[in-house]
Amino acid sequence: MTATFTDLGVPREYAKALADQGIHEPFPIQTSTLPDSIAGRDVLGRGRTGSGKTIAFCLPVAIRLSGKRSQPGAPRAMILVPTRELASQVADTMRPLAQAGGLSVATVVGGVPQNPQVRALRRGTDILVATPGRLEDLIRQGHCRLDDVRISVLDEADHLADLGFLPASKRLLDQTRRDGQRLLFSATLDGAVGVLVRKYLRDPATHHVDAASAPVPSMSHHMLTVRDADKQQVVLELVSGQGRTLAFTRTKHGAKKLAKQLTAAGIPAVDLHGNLSQAARKRNLAAFSTGQVRVLVATDIAARGIHVDDIDMVVHVDPAAEHKTYLHRCGRTARAGAEGKAISVGTPSQRRDVTRMLRMAEVKPSTVEVHPGHAAITELVGPAAEKNHTPVFTQPEPKPRPARNHGQTRHHGQARRSNSRSRRRAA
Repeated sequence: MTATFTDLGVPREYAKALADQGIHEPFPIQTSTLPDSIAGRDVLGRGRTGSGKTIAFCLPVAIRLSGKRSQPGAPRAMILVPTRELASQVADTMRPLAQAGGLSVATVVGGVPQNPQVRALRRGTDILVATPGRLEDLIRQGHCRLDDVRISVLDEADHLADLGFLPASKRLLDQTRRDGQRLLFSATLDGAVGVLVRKYLRDPATHHVDAASAPVPSMSHHMLTVRDADKQQVVLELVSGQGRTLAFTRTKHGAKKLAKQLTAAGIPAVDLHGNLSQAARKRNLAAFSTGQVRVLVATDIAARGIHVDDIDMVVHVDPAAEHKTYLHRCGRTARAGAEGKAISVGTPSQRRDVTRMLRMAEVKPSTVEVHPGHAAITELVGPAAEKNHTPVFTQPEPKPRPARNHGQTRHHGQARRSNSRSRRRAA
């Protein structure tokens, strides 16, 4: 018989908050970790992207903090994440659970004005979801302190390491209570992540649900070799289906260019990369999440932490540089048991490197040389969606500024000054 959340020690009000969102049964990572984390033990959890790690740490944080309120500028829980997008999604997951315990949640991230974040801290924030850089900045300015943090969470610790955030994460953990609880979740536990574990976790309960390289039974892998001259058309055909597709490029320019090409071809697409403002990133991600567009073109860094359900296909337009990146990209599809496809598009000159990378990722793809209109593409994509040339986002036209006639302006100005002098003389 499958365990329920209440079987794992989750109070009924929190189980109801999950049920209200359609979450009734725990995933394996939650089944494994919740009894220990709710009991107050340090927990080291490993599970691939999409395994349910967010709820696995949000629940114990909300449960263990309930009943008290934090002082202004002194949160009692700190959740460190590598990207703004992930911070937003973790906070969205946390809020219904925090509400069940009468707690408040705030995000502190870079790339947006800090004043709303400062105001939230001043009001008193129980649970703070933050990227390390902005949090350190607000601490230096005196808006926040961490000496009352009772629970610290590092989410996607391997990506914190990849993005160079570990030194800042260590400095932040050093400011928290020494007797506090610490939860660390990661897809891999090697290298720098191991240093964090040894330094900051006390006798942790370790749970390995699956390795980052463990094969996902519901995901199929495909390697398509295509001539340089045919690649653009093949990519267009791959993303033309009726399902939701996430396409990866190596550069920001490549993501922007491809999104424009697809949109012009009647396949509405949006891009996600570091050159976009936070407002534009949120807008584009929302358009993809809600189904306004079916294709999101993203760079690796921008896509870290994207948690969007029902992504049917991941297309590696530019092959991943190494196997960890490949697995992270693939983790955007086939989430929570759903099916998905991962397709690498490479030219003949890239075939050897892609083959080596896939071998290190421990996946065995189907391999085929394709051209535009190839039957293998049709089989992967299924029926094409109807073309849509309506603009994805319509911007209001700027109001035309009246043309200035400099000579006329001076004439009217001189007339006004002359009339003013006449009135003064008359007075």
